[in-house]
Amino acid sequence: MSWQTIIKENGLAVSEISLSDVLTVKRLDAEYFDPAYLASDTMLNTKPHSPISDYVSISDGNHLSISEYFTNESDGIPYFRGQDVNSIFIRSANPMKIPKEIYQKGWMKRSHFKPNDILLSIVGTVGSLSFMPDDLGEVSGSCKIAILRPKEASVAKIIMAFLLSKYGQYQLKRMTRGAVQTGIILEDIPSILVPKFSKAVASSVEKIISEALETEKTARTKYSEAEQQLLKEINLADYKPSDKNTSVRSLSECLADDRFDAEYWQPKYDEIESEVSAIPQKELDHIASIKKGIEPGSEAYSKDGKPFIRVSDFSIYGVEETEKKISEELYQELKENYRPRKNEVLFTKDGTIGITYVLNEDVDAIVSGAFLRLKPKEKIDSQYLALVINSFFCKAQIERMSGGAIIAHLKPDSVKRIKVPILPDIKQKEIAEKVSGAFKLRQEAKGLLEKAKRAVEIFIEQDEKQALAYLNK
Repeated sequence: MSWQTIIKENGLAVSEISLSDVLTVKRLDAEYFDPAYLASDTMLNTKPHSPISDYVSISDGNHLSISEYFTNESDGIPYFRGQDVNSIFIRSANPMKIPKEIYQKGWMKRSHFKPNDILLSIVGTVGSLSFMPDDLGEVSGSCKIAILRPKEASVAKIIMAFLLSKYGQYQLKRMTRGAVQTGIILEDIPSILVPKFSKAVASSVEKIISEALETEKTARTKYSEAEQQLLKEINLADYKPSDKNTSVRSLSECLADDRFDAEYWQPKYDEIESEVSAIPQKELDHIASIKKGIEPGSEAYSKDGKPFIRVSDFSIYGVEETEKKISEELYQELKENYRPRKNEVLFTKDGTIGITYVLNEDVDAIVSGAFLRLKPKEKIDSQYLALVINSFFCKAQIERMSGGAIIAHLKPDSVKRIKVPILPDIKQKEIAEKVSGAFKLRQEAKGLLEKAKRAVEIFIEQDEKQALAYLNK
């Protein structure tokens, strides 16, 4: 019996590779020569192409340890890490912040992001992408992000669309190395092959992506309007902290709250509470049931199966993309208690704390132990509840519970004590409708990105005519 027959009868995935090919790429691992990758190679090679280095310069973010400088100050400069690059719409992320004086250090300048930069996660969740718009301001990031800077602004969006496509993604996944922590070596990125797109396709794709970015910007504006209306209704729209920096407290107050640290008794917290005091409020535990997610352990992760949602996959716009999965068998075992349901509000208690999002449908996934699932148990609009918890008012409460530090964990008992302003039903509905409108626009933006990505794939698999026909539908 031949080896080809054995392979066919047992359904084995085998690639026959010449020694010269192995020596050229200097890779011996079977994963690199996966038949699916070779099939994609064959398809890509039907088009004229050139290395991505013809179109972009390639560098990465800051290599020095910087965590000691992280700050909660509102005027801090956003500092992105690899896990923050999980959506083309970079504003979905919740980056750490660094003081402006650190951002301006000479050794930080190489990691400053610029408009039209394509940001690529090269450690951990390899292949995730974000795009730098022209109105984000001063931003920086870590060495876990590759910065692809277009040599001409006109190519930025078509290159991004290609990297989003399956023909870009397979090359990124293919060059991934490592076992425990996987990643891409920066020096490998220039070898990515990019088809030479026609001017008509490149221009049309750029137009679609520009529309997606503009639609997402409109969505953010609408969400901001909902935030501002909420703050106005609870008397915080014009709040500015006073210059007062001392607070005199009795021993009984300190004992009652079991807090003796100065951070907890900052005057701004009293000021905020005073401004909102005229609005009816209830503690979160009184208006919602609270259930915790689960940590099955990294050994439970599976190549195939159901999504396992972690904080790095999550934003105020919901689940962006999940990297980890658990087996179908484990999912069936856990889904009764840990599958998120329609109208539940997911709340992050670890990592980036206090992010909330309302589920519009049941989700075939399991949420990690970093989440709490909040289910309203009395009449309150779920979208309104999520917005309130995301708001400045509740963020101040969370910050106070943490002593004002950059924290990685909030106890569920503390979450239960978060005070939620209860506005009249008609006001809740007005605010919730604005939030829902923002989310609808964002889904439209994501749909436009998918359209651009698919057009790139059609161009590679068929031709310019079919790609343009698809874009013009």
